[in-house]
Amino acid sequence: MAEELNIETSASKEEKYSSLLPQIEALVQGEPNLIANLANVAAALKQTFNFFWVGFYLVEDDSLVLGPFQGPIACTRIDLGKGVCGKAWSDKMTVLVPDVDQFPGHIACSSDSKSEIVVPGIDTKGNVQFVLDIDSNVLNDFNEVDQQYLEKVVTLLS
Repeated sequence: MAEELNIETSASKEEKYSSLLPQIEALVQGEPNLIANLANVAAALKQTFNFFWVGFYLVEDDSLVLGPFQGPIACTRIDLGKGVCGKAWSDKMTVLVPDVDQFPGHIACSSDSKSEIVVPGIDTKGNVQFVLDIDSNVLNDFNEVDQQYLEKVVTLLS
């Protein structure tokens, strides 16, 4: 397991993801504990991209419960279908939000959050285990490149 990331700071977003993905794969490979892997992935994404907030919510009964994260304190529980995370969970698909103030029912854990992407982690039976939630304090900060690579990251964890 690598103990530090090797990412070129001047690289483009896609180049950073391309470099980060195999490093995340090496980081989680052979580690069976989901919480440990989620914690390291949240740290790796935060360190590489300096997003405002990076973390995971774990499915527990009828709620998403806060898991490992990097950033300011966050909402502890989110109901199915509520907010961006709850929608990604209920729809079992990535939700990309350019402006959180325009998203109906957005849950404002922090007023500094401006854009968001949420990727569900789906197990082999088709059930959502967790969601990866990333917030930016910049409007329209996420695009198809983020979606493509973050879905690959989540697949490594599912």
